[in-house]
Amino acid sequence: MKTVNKTAFNLMKTIALSSLLAFSSGVFSASLPALVDDFNNLKDNNLNLPRQFMSDAVAGGQTQVKPMISAGIMQVKGDIVPPRGQPGWASSILPLSTEGKPEDASQFSGIKLLVKIHSGNMTLSANSTEVTNYDYHAAPIAVAADGKFHEVKIPFESMKRAWSEQTPLNTATLNSLSIVAFSLQPASFDFELDEVSFY
Repeated sequence: MKTVNKTAFNLMKTIALSSLLAFSSGVFSASLPALVDDFNNLKDNNLNLPRQFMSDAVAGGQTQVKPMISAGIMQVKGDIVPPRGQPGWASSILPLSTEGKPEDASQFSGIKLLVKIHSGNMTLSANSTEVTNYDYHAAPIAVAADGKFHEVKIPFESMKRAWSEQTPLNTATLNSLSIVAFSLQPASFDFELDEVSFY
């Protein structure tokens, strides 16, 4: 009887330990959450990483970007003044990791936006650490300029590179998402974002 009790006790200990380890690995394993930014924080996205804003000023352009956060909405407006012989652009960047390290988004099918476009041409890019020439996989954001928010779903498989060889997007190597306003000529842009997430 002692042997049976001892065996049962050891079995229970093993099950309890296995359960604890499984629970711990579930709690402590880092996985990329679906929600990237709901714009409820003035500076940081939902991954506690500061949003970044860049423009063609780094390449000799004179584009101006004015981001504003209020009541869970990010509005970005400005004027594109392209560099000579190049398109002008303004990028709103949502980092997925610190120090540009890759994050695995392969459990998702694509990116979802709640967006309102007042004026301008927009694209969304998924920025992979495998792309070294800045020609990231991107897709246009097309919604009616009707003063309403629209849900836009962009499948990863629909995202293409502009001038480089068409390679598949490796969704296990993403370090940021960029919402980019662009124009070949001087133009204004104005858009609002309510939420950016994976789906």
